[in-house]
Amino acid sequence: MAKWMYSCRLPTKGRKNSAGDDYSMTCTDQSAVTNESGRAWAQKLTSYRTADDRRAVFELLVSLVPFAGLWGVMAFAVEHDLPWLYALLVLPTAGFLIRLFLIQHDCGHGSFFSRKTTNDWVGRVLGVLTITPYDHWRRGHALHHATAGNLARRGVGDVDTLTVAEYEARSPLGRLRYWAYRHPIVLFCIGPAYLFVFQNRWPAGASHNGWEPWLSTMLTNLAIAGLAAVLISIVGLQTFLWVEIPTLMLAATAGVWLFYVQHQFEKTFWAETADWDVHDAALRGSSHYDLPQVLRWFSANIGIHHVHHLSSRIPSYRLPSVLRDFPALRNVGRLTLWQSLECVPLTLWDDERLRLVSFKELRRRRSAQTVHAEDCRNRSGAS
Repeated sequence: MAKWMYSCRLPTKGRKNSAGDDYSMTCTDQSAVTNESGRAWAQKLTSYRTADDRRAVFELLVSLVPFAGLWGVMAFAVEHDLPWLYALLVLPTAGFLIRLFLIQHDCGHGSFFSRKTTNDWVGRVLGVLTITPYDHWRRGHALHHATAGNLARRGVGDVDTLTVAEYEARSPLGRLRYWAYRHPIVLFCIGPAYLFVFQNRWPAGASHNGWEPWLSTMLTNLAIAGLAAVLISIVGLQTFLWVEIPTLMLAATAGVWLFYVQHQFEKTFWAETADWDVHDAALRGSSHYDLPQVLRWFSANIGIHHVHHLSSRIPSYRLPSVLRDFPALRNVGRLTLWQSLECVPLTLWDDERLRLVSFKELRRRRSAQTVHAEDCRNRSGAS
């Protein structure tokens, strides 16, 4: 497996990324970034946490208005049998829905607008469009930020990840279940549909949090049903389904993929509680997904995920300013679009080598160990 996560790319002087920014990072620069504590970096970024309400309104409008317009044009294309127009619009419509979800995500962190009330109500409204109960999701996502990279607190808002030892200790059926769960078809096709269409409709496992998760989920469900009823009365059930389902499924799959590559890369960070720090986990366990400019815009800069985890109160529209002002952060955990595909096979945390490994690599390693042990026994017997 290529060691591209914290590797040095020399010569880097004058090298530019997809946005034309100069990468002038040396090995010493990268070492300095990763050796400096995450807490120190978080303190450096406090001045970026101020929301700009005018910018927030602009970002919301340039996402919401085009989404509504494209949704309507897609319905027109279905009703007038224009498959070429439908095919042309389904991806950008899903892209705007992704962007709306990430604005909702910012609202959940209280970072998009300056006032908490505005953040919460905009988040709740957007939750109807993204079919995600805002208040219930916000609580779970806050736990993800508070526990990311902590081996003792896995299972909250993350992709289930076993250590090598845990996987090998499982029964054959248990290993098969984990293999099936981590299969790309399950993670990126079945999983997103299940998460957004079914799991978000019922706050299973949230009974210990009182009535709030239930209220958030059920009110969101009622609002979704009401909006769907209005749209169906206007365009008809068949047209509604032809527009809504592909748009939602494409957006859900892309959203799950973004979340996956933000933490599931080779040199990510996991540690037991005694060796774990929330800021160090943010800096070392979150990637910088350096996407082409158009994808960076549709994903609302969420690819600058290490900075987001260092200081979740920084609005998404201010994240590029952090990389501009602190270029040393650009190559920390950096993944290009092509490199991110290499993350898919990584399924197990190797706590001896401190990196994620694939099932294939583990089988190859165990096979080599078996051959070596057999060879040692043969030599011992011959002597």
